[in-house]
Amino acid sequence: MEKSFLNSVQPTFVPAFEQAPAVQNFTAYAPSRGAKVVVIGAGAFGGWTALYLLRAGFRVTLADAWGGGNSRSSSGDETRVIRSTYGANALYFDLNMRALELWKAHQQDWGLQLFFPTGVLWFCYRENEPMIEDSQPFMRRHGLEYQYLLPGEARARYPHIYVDDLSQLVFDPYGGYLKAREGAIAVQEAFVREGGTYLQALARPGKIHRQRMENIELEDGSFLDGEAFVFACGSWLRQVFPEALSGFIHCTRQEAYYLGVPSRYAKLFDQMPVWVDADGADFYYGIPGNARRGFKVGVDRRGVAFDPTHDERILNPEVLDHARRFMAHRFPILKNAPLVENRVCHYGNTPDGNFLLDLHPEAQNCWMMGGGSGHGYKHGPALGEKAAGIISGQLPLEPAFLLAR
Repeated sequence: MEKSFLNSVQPTFVPAFEQAPAVQNFTAYAPSRGAKVVVIGAGAFGGWTALYLLRAGFRVTLADAWGGGNSRSSSGDETRVIRSTYGANALYFDLNMRALELWKAHQQDWGLQLFFPTGVLWFCYRENEPMIEDSQPFMRRHGLEYQYLLPGEARARYPHIYVDDLSQLVFDPYGGYLKAREGAIAVQEAFVREGGTYLQALARPGKIHRQRMENIELEDGSFLDGEAFVFACGSWLRQVFPEALSGFIHCTRQEAYYLGVPSRYAKLFDQMPVWVDADGADFYYGIPGNARRGFKVGVDRRGVAFDPTHDERILNPEVLDHARRFMAHRFPILKNAPLVENRVCHYGNTPDGNFLLDLHPEAQNCWMMGGGSGHGYKHGPALGEKAAGIISGQLPLEPAFLLAR
């Protein structure tokens, strides 16, 4: 799906812990250069981490049951938003700035456009929207600046948007959207091209002996050994480690819709920025006509519990009806626009919305990586770079990403 706007400021999905997270009483094992490392999961986190571990001199095998960008994955839809706005969260602001730099560099190296700099337009109901204003110190530190539009100015620039109930609109000219499915595939292909080994197989944790995981078990009953293991399984992570992550990773169902714009207005909608409606509740967001798929609207409010392997991806008519009413209000031209496509995917949520990168409580060579919480995709290259540094022992653990935080 997309990023989460809600949990950038405060937790929005805060279940009670079924048990307190275990804390390991050992230090991480740092594999030596040239050691064999196995990464399980070829999504936004696993693919980039495998690529950066490979570039750091490790022999890396990347395993995934269905492959990067597959339809079951959180990275399987067409697009994701990338933005610089993270409220008062300096960690994610800086991580996003590094990610944006890396997305640009890689698409140039690969000759494949993955980042589209449309900018991000925020619909603000109050004059001092914390998501925007609390980011200002970080914007200034990076030499960036938002553009503020009063309703009258916005109405002249964007005549197809209803703005009378807004205090202001704020334009972030540095963001835009990313090709999601294509990006995940591109990372996997680059990993193989640069010498990594890709294995399409379902993998399960192997035996843990004396605080070390010895291997992983593949679906055909064979085993794959390694000196370190990274389980970057997204919404599946709790199923892989039910005891360690009980009550910590929760998978929710999320929906996105592609509406058919009337032909006379198609260019107007296709050329507008990515947008976010900062209402503090639904936080609908949208992406202009990528690859002529239609005008995308996503639902960021957390959905019901979801099994990413077995549940069917059929839209919920009530959720769609709610989204249609919003779109008819904010974009009156789309009041009767037909639904031309829809996607159902999922968020792998943590209680506070922060990512997870930590050791398994019983194994000093087994890393658990996930908790994208709806805003992970954009950070992929920067998080993979950081994770490779942590796993190799070159960087310290990030406190915000630990299981016991």
